[in-house]
Amino acid sequence: MDCGIITSKTVLLILSLIFWAAGAALSYVGAYVISSYKNFDNFLEDKYTLIPAAIIIGVAVIMFIIGIVGCCATLRESKVGLSFFMLILLLIFAAEVTAFVFGFIYRGRIKGDLEKSMTEVFQKYDGKNAETRAVDYLQSQLQCCGVKNYTDWTSIPWFSSHNSTVPRSCCKANATCTGRFDQSELLNVQGCEAKLEQLLQDVLSYAMLVVLGFAIIKFFGMLSVCVITCRSGRSDYQPLYA
Repeated sequence: MDCGIITSKTVLLILSLIFWAAGAALSYVGAYVISSYKNFDNFLEDKYTLIPAAIIIGVAVIMFIIGIVGCCATLRESKVGLSFFMLILLLIFAAEVTAFVFGFIYRGRIKGDLEKSMTEVFQKYDGKNAETRAVDYLQSQLQCCGVKNYTDWTSIPWFSSHNSTVPRSCCKANATCTGRFDQSELLNVQGCEAKLEQLLQDVLSYAMLVVLGFAIIKFFGMLSVCVITCRSGRSDYQPLYA
């Protein structure tokens, strides 16, 4: 028996079986990206930055279904099924490449979006509204203060109306401070823009790396289908375990 065909069939069977695990992993990645972005959606003016995550989740749902199709087509030695599997692999491969490209494009746009939107949100801080909750969450989670640094608060209405103090969310963890500038050793002095940008860049880079990895797997799957199709055209289709 041709080792090339045996190897190709085995690769397809294994590929089909790991589609479920791959789909679960992609679902997690997509949900993680969306969750990370939604935590700071007040600071993101361009909502299209979620397009890569949406594509990833869509691909994951399809992968659960395709895993069944691929497994059945390989075990039943169906040429029609394998052709359909090849088409699906090609479509998913194209979707993953698209998600990778979108991720690469929007990765470079994060900084510009943040700088403008964060300044607007910080200016609306009044201690009660939705922007206040978003800013407090951001500053406490990332241990930062202000947009560029903690002195940015001097140009925000809240500062002058509250005895020249910054919000308590600027205070370091487990520190007792009143938010006064003369207690700078108790404050997180780094700005939030750089930290949030780095966080979002890391999340998107992680997602892009995972997508690229799965795209490579799809490529080898398509190659295996091509090997089986070409060989079976010259000889009888050979069972996986003859």
